Amino acid sequence: MRGLVQRVDQASVTVDGEVVGAIGAGLCVLVGVTHDDAHSTAVKLADKIWNLRVFDDDAGVMNNSLADTGGEALIVSQFTLYADTTTGRRPSFVGASRPEHAEPLIDTVVAELRHRGAVVATGRFRAEMKVSLVNDGPVTVMLEV
Repeated sequence: MRGLVQRVDQASVTVDGEVVGAIGAGLCVLVGVTHDDAHSTAVKLADKIWNLRVFDDDAGVMNNSLADTGGEALIVSQFTLYADTTTGRRPSFVGASRPEHAEPLIDTVVAELRHRGAVVATGRFRAEMKVSLVNDGPVTVMLEV
């Protein structure tokens, strides 16, 4: 699994003109799933997201995590994180998992974050989404488990 994490002041997901998920300060995480990912992979990704130290402490150093700040998380499924662009001009998505496999794992990431105490909003699986965000920093980190 991959998670493209962006520290945000705010973020939202819109589907067909309707806001389906929104957060204030926290993390917007685009999550991609590949074929050999399992439940345990999703749990590890959620743990990394929860404990990722990308928020400033009182000294202005990135020492705090969602666990420390009580920030929110917006989790958005993003199969294109597994795009292969090594040849040609059109990305290949053969590394991305099928929706039947990916959706339960995305749901596990969300459930694990909520279990840890995070306020979590989501996009809508298999929908054409518009993601809006105000990146804070900007801070953007790729997680891979």
